[in-house]
Amino acid sequence: MADIALPPSRFDIETQTLIIGSGACGMVAALAAQEAGQQVLVIEADPVPSGSTALSAGLIPAAGTKLQHDAGIVDDPRQFARDIQAKAKNENDPILVDALAKGAALAIDWLTDELGLPFSVVTDFDYPGHTHRRMHGLPTRSGAELIDALRSACEARGIDVVCGLRAETVFADSRTIAGVRAARPDGQSETIGCRKLILACNGFGGNRQMVVEYMPDIENAVWFGHGGNRGEAVIWGTALGAETRALGAYQGHGNVAHPHGILITWATMTLGGVQVNNKGQRFWDESQGYSEAARAVLAQPGAEAFAIFDDRIADVARQFEDFKQAEAVGAVQFAETPEALARTMGLPSVALKETLDGLPCDGTDEFGRRFGPERLAPPYCGVRVTGALFHTQGGLKTDGTGRVQHKDGSPFPNLFAGGGAASGVSGNGDTGYLSGNGLLAAVVLGRAAGTAEVGDMS
Repeated sequence: MADIALPPSRFDIETQTLIIGSGACGMVAALAAQEAGQQVLVIEADPVPSGSTALSAGLIPAAGTKLQHDAGIVDDPRQFARDIQAKAKNENDPILVDALAKGAALAIDWLTDELGLPFSVVTDFDYPGHTHRRMHGLPTRSGAELIDALRSACEARGIDVVCGLRAETVFADSRTIAGVRAARPDGQSETIGCRKLILACNGFGGNRQMVVEYMPDIENAVWFGHGGNRGEAVIWGTALGAETRALGAYQGHGNVAHPHGILITWATMTLGGVQVNNKGQRFWDESQGYSEAARAVLAQPGAEAFAIFDDRIADVARQFEDFKQAEAVGAVQFAETPEALARTMGLPSVALKETLDGLPCDGTDEFGRRFGPERLAPPYCGVRVTGALFHTQGGLKTDGTGRVQHKDGSPFPNLFAGGGAASGVSGNGDTGYLSGNGLLAAVVLGRAAGTAEVGDMS
């Protein structure tokens, strides 16, 4: 139970910087805090670090990185900020947008140069809304690989990441955080004192009551995020008087293999693939993005759709570990003709053939989507998919350093938040989510919060 209490007379243990959560945000914050000379402790409720990061593709957007320069990509934070605001229809706090856009390249260069993580830029397809190719990922394009790399970096630097400890109570004297009480699996608990607390425990997608209250249009979607996302950061922050923002914002995904529960990369759409319903008909403009695709797919008969593409596209998708897993378990079907693919997937053969034959070549369709000159060709591929909720994008209001803001507009002296615990830059719903926004907020705010000095504690 997440609650607030006055500090005890003494703590069982004490540290300078305490971080709740060991996803990308938490471990980046820990690495940055230690680099800044702080004593650091990370506590994690799970047996091993994972979080929502491990369920993602592990891609971080950044503009103006050394890796982009080496790949011949000319990009800059100002354009990145414009892209973020354009996708969200200018619903974001411009100060936070600028801080994330400027901090992303610095974070990627730091992760590669100082920590040795082998990032590279995705250069073989575009993500909706990004005017340049700025997605940075590790070799397998897997969030699990990113988590493992960050955990190894923490271990190599002697940073304590204690698993099996779930923070339940935040101790505070007025607006100053003193520490937390954390419970162990055996029911025992211990108190941990700190001079700075960083909330990196993600959002509230795993809290059904909060999802229904703030995001009723997605309450029936498959929950594809981490089960530990129970909303403690928002609950603690609200009790302390912190301001919250955009609690109705979230990242959905309309291309999750069903019933296998495996993410199918949106490259299958951006490179020329389409989605059809169980009548073999298209129903929307797939170029809008995968977040809004969740509601579009859930609105179809049976709350399902079928991603249709070809082996040319599949070959690009195979750089993602998730896609290779989907192939391995038989979620991806192959056929030489549209009719054969339709029979394999239980779709009307005539309707699917008419749909594919009707796709424009180097033109615009009735939904307003622009297609290039390359048509889908055999062998054809298909995946039965559904819509899912990945993670929430609203949370505690912070400034560009991750410092939590009180409702009266003043900052808390030693309370920080990042990633899903903080309000992101995805507008107020699902359509404002620009690919990579989740890890953008996790890595940039995590690094900023870790580096930040504690404010006046008097």
